[in-house]
Amino acid sequence: MLQQLFTKNRQASQAFILITVFLDTLGLGLIIPVLPALVGQFTQNPDEQARWFGLLSAMYGIMQFFCMPMLGALSDRFGRRPVLLLSIFGLACSLLVHATATSLLALLLIRIVSGGTAASLSVANAYMADITAPEQRGKAFGLLGAALGVGFIFGPVLGGLLAAHDLRLPFFVAAGMAILNFCYGWFVLPESLPKAQRSPVTFKRINPFAALLHLGKLQGVGGLIFVYALAMFAQFTLQTTWVLYTQFRFGWTPTDNGIALFVFGLIGAVVQGGLQSRLLKRFGEEKLVILGFSSATLAYLAYGSITEGWMMYVIILANLLSFAAGPALQAIVSKAVGPTEQGVTQGSLNAISSLAIVFAPLLGTAILAKVGHLPHTDWRMGTTFYVCAVLQGLALLLAWRHFRQPTSKSIHTATP
Repeated sequence: MLQQLFTKNRQASQAFILITVFLDTLGLGLIIPVLPALVGQFTQNPDEQARWFGLLSAMYGIMQFFCMPMLGALSDRFGRRPVLLLSIFGLACSLLVHATATSLLALLLIRIVSGGTAASLSVANAYMADITAPEQRGKAFGLLGAALGVGFIFGPVLGGLLAAHDLRLPFFVAAGMAILNFCYGWFVLPESLPKAQRSPVTFKRINPFAALLHLGKLQGVGGLIFVYALAMFAQFTLQTTWVLYTQFRFGWTPTDNGIALFVFGLIGAVVQGGLQSRLLKRFGEEKLVILGFSSATLAYLAYGSITEGWMMYVIILANLLSFAAGPALQAIVSKAVGPTEQGVTQGSLNAISSLAIVFAPLLGTAILAKVGHLPHTDWRMGTTFYVCAVLQGLALLLAWRHFRQPTSKSIHTATP
């Protein structure tokens, strides 16, 4: 009877975490097509609009970088539940203020707060690790990836439809979702980290740079941190240059890109939410990382080489395994630490993603600006994606070398 009750509570907790991640990303997706236009209301020309939008995006990523390890470490000390609920409430408040902003300075301050509250993903990851057996974490992180994917599938589409009625309406809707999620969690979500397994907060644990060093020292997986960083950098370079690239090379409209990104997100959700466990059983975590990274490297090369827009869909569909590699790699890293360090570890991983959010657009758009004027048949038009392929190829090489080391086998064995 007690075992059944524990299993039921664990399933309810997992459902809440998945809903939380989905609503957070749905809210973020809602404002993706709207925020640039909102910035345009306070600027005099497109150049000024672009500069301010770039500043807002950079501050968002910087705050995520600094706050993700901090929130993770706080959750290791005080428990996942209070930190997660506080972060959700902060997100709701920041979205409401977005909707009523009357100046660029106000938007900048709000984006700083939003970046900090969006760092709740690190706590959600740690919570999922708490309630999931080590051998099931690859599947669990796959479900989290699917929740992220579904949120980004429907968020931009819904945001565009709402903005057609009122530019600020998507912010109110996203805030309402966050408030409902907070109320649901307040009454339903139990604590996942026992007091006996909590650890104190120190400056070293909340310092994002020290947290990154902490990842590098993890027994048996330190080298995988560079793998993760390279893969994230390539991924965010693709994401932030996709729309401009397809516009320059294929003449795609926003509608064309909306359809393509919908397919992209849908495939990711299907793989991570439906096929992840089967792929893990078939290949194991290590082999799945290698196969996924190999597929991604070839896909980046293909994205940069093709000259017809319809071929992009073929590559998306053929690149299924790459969507499964990230959760498998995250599960391997998670197994290297105990329950008292899951928060700071997941926060540090997400801090790496935040750094990629800050710097990947700078690299990708700078390259694209150099080649955007070339004929669409010129092979140099794909230089941005060739750089992504190099980054992903380096990640593949480092992962392959790491998994060949005998010590890695004793720390993180593949899922049978």
